[in-house]
Amino acid sequence: MKRFSWYRAVVHTVLGLTTVVMVVPIVLLFMSSITAEETLVKNGYAFIPEQFSLDAYRFLFENSDTLLRAYGITIIVTLIGTVVGVLLTSALGFALSVPDLPGRRTFSFVVFFTLLFNGGLVPTYIMYSGLGVKNTLLAYIVPTLLVNAFNVILMRTFYANSIPPEVYEAAKMDGAGYFRIYFTMVLPLGKPILATIGLFIALLYWNDWTNGLYYVSDSNMFSIQTYLAKIVQNVQAVSSSQAGSSVSTAALPQVSVRMAVAFVALLPLLIIYPLLQKYFAKGIMLGAVKG
Repeated sequence: MKRFSWYRAVVHTVLGLTTVVMVVPIVLLFMSSITAEETLVKNGYAFIPEQFSLDAYRFLFENSDTLLRAYGITIIVTLIGTVVGVLLTSALGFALSVPDLPGRRTFSFVVFFTLLFNGGLVPTYIMYSGLGVKNTLLAYIVPTLLVNAFNVILMRTFYANSIPPEVYEAAKMDGAGYFRIYFTMVLPLGKPILATIGLFIALLYWNDWTNGLYYVSDSNMFSIQTYLAKIVQNVQAVSSSQAGSSVSTAALPQVSVRMAVAFVALLPLLIIYPLLQKYFAKGIMLGAVKG
């Protein structure tokens, strides 16, 4: 039988309260989405609503074309962006972890510099608009594809602490170049940190709504988050995007439908996160060790 520990009790209490703080908004979001519109307007948000209603979900499924298209765009963007982003971040982190890389300090400084400074919104918008990404899938993928310096530092630290330089030397003596070492040794050994960084990048792509706001005006190219942002800004966008719909604007549950779309957008993350949690905990701890 384990002895009672005040330290463990405090840690468990803090973690328990943190979990409650994280879960409560999700529960409130879901309960609000199944609350009758009149009750929401009259009483506000509540965990146990006075009157339940599935009108918001009924509206979404009766007019599911836009929602499914937005889901498809978000899934494609998240898959492509995550795979490419992980490869770029991993390759840069591996290069910076190699002790004899020429100009290693300079490259490390450039990466760290981007943690503190960036070009600003207007120059960034002008640059990407000039590249012709507006109203294309690239509008979601390319601006977020720029390598995140924090992820690179995590990746570099993981490789520097987990793979001894002697392993690289032995591989080079057997005739392997750095590309072969990277694809046949570094990537298989880095599964925990790859899963962790992959989760970071996937969340970034899935939750991103700013790129859609800046670069996408075609309603057929809305991602799920952009679609939600448009609803929050003006619920009339839902009706205007449903050409030929039998649902009238007056019948639209304006408040609860926002909650329903937000919960539907959140649902895949609630399913995927527990599957990656073990890699996430291991990868973030190993990547955070300074060496």
